[in-house]
Amino acid sequence: MKIEIFTFCDFAQENGGKLTIVGTFDTIISRNFPFTHPQLSVVIRLRFDLWEFSRHSFRIETRDLNGEMSMDAITGNVEVKGVGNASTVSHLVFSISNLRFNACGVVNFVFYIDDKELSSIPLYIRKAP
Repeated sequence: MKIEIFTFCDFAQENGGKLTIVGTFDTIISRNFPFTHPQLSVVIRLRFDLWEFSRHSFRIETRDLNGEMSMDAITGNVEVKGVGNASTVSHLVFSISNLRFNACGVVNFVFYIDDKELSSIPLYIRKAP
C-alpha cells in the first residue's frame, strides 16, 4: 500500500469515490497561547494493490517534541475491496474540532496501518509577529 495524500486542510469530503480537499496547510498561527483551533480536517488517500484487498486496522496518533499526545488517537478499520482494477484507493477523512495548543512548536501526526508506522506529517504551531 502507498499513501498518495496525507494532509491537513480546512475542509474535506469523500463522495462516491471522489475526494474534495479545500485549503491544505501545515502551519497554524496564533497571536496568543494557549489557544484552541476551531476545526481542521486530516485527509489520507491510500492506494492498495490487488493482493492487499482485505480489512486493515489504522490509527493516527499525535506527538509533540516531548512525546506528549495532543489528543486521543483516531482508530478504525478500512475494508478494501476491488472494482476490477489491479489497485484501488481508500479515503480517510477526519474532522477535528477544538484542538488545543499550549505553546509554539510542532505536533506530528503519525499514521499506522496494521500496527506499522506508514507515515507522519508535521503541524507547525507559530506565534503571530
